[in-house]
Amino acid sequence: MDGRFIVIEGPDGTGKTTQAKRLSERLIAAGHNVVQVREPGGCLSAERIRALLVEGEPGDLLNWTEALLMNAARHELVERVIRPALAAGQWVICDRYYHSTLAYQGGGLGLDQSKLEALIDMATDGLEPDLLLAFALSTDAALTRAREREDEEKRFEAREDSYHVRVRAAYTTVLRDASARGPTCEIDASGAIEEVEARVQQALTQQFPEAL
Repeated sequence: MDGRFIVIEGPDGTGKTTQAKRLSERLIAAGHNVVQVREPGGCLSAERIRALLVEGEPGDLLNWTEALLMNAARHELVERVIRPALAAGQWVICDRYYHSTLAYQGGGLGLDQSKLEALIDMATDGLEPDLLLAFALSTDAALTRAREREDEEKRFEAREDSYHVRVRAAYTTVLRDASARGPTCEIDASGAIEEVEARVQQALTQQFPEAL
């Protein structure tokens, strides 16, 4: 069977990473070969670029430098990991994809959308997910969760609240447009981890009845 490319998207604090791990484990238990990756990162070269992106303080990188590095890491991940895995019939679970660039660097930083789309096209060569799971949570709840975490992405989380408001507003448009490109399901990310996990599994089996 051909591999499946599943992307989990949404603003910081919506629980994407936790649910990506749980979904991967559930698919493995169901007998699938699964590769779980994240953006930026997912392979050695992309993880090195990730370190440049997430460490330091807001303003350490120019806005277009940030966008270029994001897409450089994405290209490495797509060509070195995702395409080979799909060709081998594996399922790929990806925590973030190009939609984040359109929301964070486009909506958040105000970079030109058409130029970003050109960069994304070069980075991905048109590779679209077989299913996009779009996580939704209120701005206050998501930002509170994100700032309570002990992780490495402090450079993004330390930006002013207005930046995060712009990012969340941009996601509305980005994910609406994504639904015109392929299967997209909005996931209510509120409630207990187990409740969100059940919603993810329901969305997956609706699209791929053979999955679980």
